[in-house]
Formats: sequence, structure tokens, C-alpha cells
Amino acid sequence: MRLRKKPHIDEKLAGFADIVTRGNVEPIIKDPARKLYVELGTGKGDFITQIAERNPQINFIGLEVEATVVLAAARKVREKNLANVRLIVFDVSNIAELFAEHEVDRLYINFCDPWPKKRHAKRRLTHVLFLELYKRILTAGGEIYFKTDNRGLFDFSLEQFAESGLDVRDVTNDLHAAEPPDNIRTEYENKFSAAGVPINFCIARVANG
Repeated sequence: MRLRKKPHIDEKLAGFADIVTRGNVEPIIKDPARKLYVELGTGKGDFITQIAERNPQINFIGLEVEATVVLAAARKVREKNLANVRLIVFDVSNIAELFAEHEVDRLYINFCDPWPKKRHAKRRLTHVLFLELYKRILTAGGEIYFKTDNRGLFDFSLEQFAESGLDVRDVTNDLHAAEPPDNIRTEYENKFSAAGVPINFCIARVANG
């Protein structure tokens, strides 16, 4: 369900102009020599603020189409005083217009909408049509970190990764059974895990060329 836009959201976001922009990367990348990691659908910012705090040497960009949610994420970025995080109000379907070819080192896709109906398959962020866009902006050896609670979406995604020629590793249908110490749980991840729902995870990698 699409969130209702809160009154004066644009004015509120204007107070975070150092953190948030709309569809323009250039003003917010302060050190282009650093690696660039991008989260697709950053939500309220729990994941991106935690991972950026642990990795101050890396630039992070969070893409989120809902301006209201971006405001919540921006507040967390400011509270933590993170200089390496920027947020963009943006629709992921146009991602190839946002980044240059081979500019991004890693993408994170965390608990995206599974679009369970077959006729909506092309809307899934791991559909081959999206993967081809990602491959254009990812570096050689660039990676996609993918998490979902939805086993159907996960199995579909593994097929799509293979069809797109991506190398897949670290595949698991129960990430928390032997949870890596560097795993950062999202808000949804904690919710599903508490309900006893196993978390699926894998890394899809672009060939080195």
C-alpha cells in the first residue's frame, strides 16, 4: 500500500538538503575515489545507517521512492552524524539514468516487494530486466546482496541471476541458523525472524570481464 504523503513533506526535506536530493547524484558524492554502495528501497534507514557507521571509508546512497519514508531515514543519518550517507527520492526503475556505467561497487536489495502474482513478475527488483540495468552501473566484480523472507521470490531470483549471467554464492535459506557476525538486520528482518520465518540470502556477482 502506498503511503499517504504527509503535509509539507517537501518543506521538511528541504531542511535535510545536505543529506537528501531528488534524482541527482553529483551534489552528494563528496569523495568519488571511495567505493560506492547503494541500497535499493532504503525505507526508514535502519540498515543503511548501521552499515555506514561500521564502514566510514565507503560512500553509501539509499534510494527510496516514498518521500515520507526518506524523511525518517534522513533524521537517523543526521542523528548519527554520518558524513558518508546520502539519500535520493527516486524510482529504482530509472536507476540507469542516475548512475554512470560501472560506477557502483555494490547493491543491497533487502526485503523488496515480492509481487507474488505471476503477471507482476516484471516489477520484482530481481527480474532479469532490472538485473540488466544493474549490470550497466555495477563495476566489474560488483555485487548484489539480496535478502528476503519470501522463498518463492528467492527461488525466482536465483533463476533470474543465472539467466542474467551473474555468479551466485553464499546461498542460504536460513541466514540466522549460522548468522555471520557482520550481518546487519533490517527492521523487517527482525520482525520476520521473531515470527519464526527463515531469512533467505545470497550474493550475485558480475563477472570481472
